[in-house]
Amino acid sequence: MTESSANKQVNGYACHRTSNGRKASKNGFVKNHCLFQQPQKYRRPREKNQNVTHNSSLYKKPFVESFEETPLLVAVLTYMGYGILTIFGYLRDFLRHWNIEKCHVAREREEQKDFVPLYQDFENFYTRNLYMRIRDNWNRPICSVPGAKMDLVERVSPNYNWTFEHTGKVVKDVINMGSYNYLGFAENVGTCADAAVQATQMYGAGVGSTRCEIGNLDIHEEMEQLVARFLGVESAMAFGMGFATNSMNIPALTGKGCLILSDELNHASLVLGARLSGSTIRVFKHNNMQSLEKLLRDAIVHGQPRTHRPWKKILIVVEGIYSMEGSVVRLPEVIALKKRYKAYLYLDEAHSIGALGPNGRGVVDYFGLDPKDVDIMMGTFTKSFGAAGGYIGGKKELIDYLRHHSHSAMYATSMSPPVAQQIITSMKIIMGEDGTTLGADRLRQLSENTTYFRRKLRDMGFIIYGNDDSPVVPLMLYMPAKIGAFGREMLKRNIGTVVVGFPATPIIESRARFCVSAAHTREMLDTALEAISEVGDLLQLKYSRREQLLSSLE
Repeated sequence: MTESSANKQVNGYACHRTSNGRKASKNGFVKNHCLFQQPQKYRRPREKNQNVTHNSSLYKKPFVESFEETPLLVAVLTYMGYGILTIFGYLRDFLRHWNIEKCHVAREREEQKDFVPLYQDFENFYTRNLYMRIRDNWNRPICSVPGAKMDLVERVSPNYNWTFEHTGKVVKDVINMGSYNYLGFAENVGTCADAAVQATQMYGAGVGSTRCEIGNLDIHEEMEQLVARFLGVESAMAFGMGFATNSMNIPALTGKGCLILSDELNHASLVLGARLSGSTIRVFKHNNMQSLEKLLRDAIVHGQPRTHRPWKKILIVVEGIYSMEGSVVRLPEVIALKKRYKAYLYLDEAHSIGALGPNGRGVVDYFGLDPKDVDIMMGTFTKSFGAAGGYIGGKKELIDYLRHHSHSAMYATSMSPPVAQQIITSMKIIMGEDGTTLGADRLRQLSENTTYFRRKLRDMGFIIYGNDDSPVVPLMLYMPAKIGAFGREMLKRNIGTVVVGFPATPIIESRARFCVSAAHTREMLDTALEAISEVGDLLQLKYSRREQLLSSLE
């Protein structure tokens, strides 16, 4: 779930004025979150809810994020669109109730009407009447490696997206702008693929046991030692599933009497892990250090509810890159607060490891910080490494504790050997230990592609979110009808994209999310940008007033 525009009032946003000196309407402002002071004419006076202290001395380079507010007219039309869909949804439900229209969705039998409902009414309503209209944009079957280009199986629906049938045709060479293939290691040829084949021939495809029984291979221990060296920590531990790395390890670290301070945009795996732990959970506004510090102060002053005893542990949980916003955590300030209030820090680098930093070591490397300042470093191998699973790194005592107390470590089957070998080979390439500059070249190419793609989208007039260095690029669609239309029109132009709407985002912040890869050539990006521009013109998506506002200030 992403935050609403009202919650994005973070100190440092620049609010531009029109050329005649009058303040433009609130909606349509360009809000640039920059930790370095800009000329006064580009900034508005501080508001009461914008008094977050910016410790620019903690940053070694500018940190810029932009979240342009939803234009008022677009917001009104979006609400109207959802309202019209809801009205027609109730009308169709009325027709289904009297068997005038066939209902395909699962529901209780008539003889079960006195039972407690198995399905929530609104959840079913949304699925029946809104989600089904655009369902064809998701779960598209792929029949190739999801690299820079991919092949899709063509499918059609004879009943308005309730069911799908394959036509037998394949859509070839679709430019993949949706996979988390940041460094381009999702490939079936080359060094990584050859090493994975050799590992399969030596160990087989599966292990058939847990690590603590007969499933602990030498390749697993080699991988963990390499991960620890890559992260710059004492020890590391790998898991077969990225989602379970969070959801099964947080309960092993905290419990009753502990406090978890969680960013409001944290991933579902972090939220689930926090809930399973039994700890008290308090949520702070996204990247808002004032909100976080207030919660830390209250926790120290008041302690636990009712008893007011000190908390056993206070754990701050944040992500490196937030995958729906393209936002980068303000890690230097988080670490400063963590040290000041003697809390622990859990950093999820699922999207930032390999994708940020001069050496590809994630958000810690990006800010030039000491890895020892982060107590628990978590990440996944599913994105930049083209593999599967996750890891946790930190002090040796922490990792030894998790080996004996984590459910994912004790009960889950070991990581597949070819997957482990894929991780080892790709990580050595990133580190330059393969004797080539391929890793450094991919890191540089990803950075250049990200900068180019974001700049071009802004120049076209689209509203995009996030940090300038984030390879996750959300492009705002807003209106419900444009969610499905954008995905379909892009596929017609051989561009594969991911579109996201409510309830995964706020109701007026539907978006298309692009993931830039080092495997994308400039020609591929230009082709994608041309298609985005065409579809943007067709669907009237170029809402941004950024260029007009900036030009009026010059």
